[in-house]
Amino acid sequence: MQIALTIAGSDSGGGAGLQADLKTFHQFGVFGTSVVVAVTAQNTRGVRSVHAVPPEMVRDQLAALADDLPPAALKTGMLATESLVRQVADAIRTFGWTSLVVDPVMVATSGDRLLDHEAERVVRDELLPLAAIVTPNIEEAAILAEMPVTDIASMERAGRRILETGVGAVLVKAGHLSDRVVEDILVSERGVQRYTHPRINTTSTHGTGCTLSAAITAGLALGVPLDESVALGIAYVHRALRAAPGLGGGRGPLSHGVPTAE
Repeated sequence: MQIALTIAGSDSGGGAGLQADLKTFHQFGVFGTSVVVAVTAQNTRGVRSVHAVPPEMVRDQLAALADDLPPAALKTGMLATESLVRQVADAIRTFGWTSLVVDPVMVATSGDRLLDHEAERVVRDELLPLAAIVTPNIEEAAILAEMPVTDIASMERAGRRILETGVGAVLVKAGHLSDRVVEDILVSERGVQRYTHPRINTTSTHGTGCTLSAAITAGLALGVPLDESVALGIAYVHRALRAAPGLGGGRGPLSHGVPTAE
């Protein structure tokens, strides 16, 4: 069995963060390990508080896994602070971990910034060059590319600009646009690939980004090529959206128990 690692924050509501990642890993048949970098108090209505884990504890978690359970692929999610972003990037270099998926959790659904400008710079300059793929939504793509992103054309331009950081590929997600058809764009040195699907009218969207990046990570751990892993992940998220259980009074969770293939 292949090992997949998530380095992210915990979601007490169970729909996003480490909890969503581990559920997704299990569904894809890989063994999930985790490094907790932050603990959040949240539910479907919002985040009440965030507590970053002490850096020495994050370091010890990373070292423990490197020593005994090294991942075949790994992902990062919310990394909370500039120092933790830097520490995680240093560990990935030190341990020689590859097949890295970066979910650059920078902007909350409310529009609030989750990282300060220095942390965003470290993500761009130190973490992305280590990654096989980064999976920004349009707000995060705008931050990483330092340009407005408002439509399909600017999504592609932003993807090409982010590619200049040294990341292997950029998946710019169109879910935050208002179009009836969603067109996600994968930009790499091989060119541009589009993944088109109808928009699902639902409020159960909590954890979609975490789930997609975890599904891509699982695919890479299993040896699936990157573009196929992206296609598998997008299809899985849409099945999980359609089967969402309707929990909570806000933006509810997906149903992670759906099949990974039709």
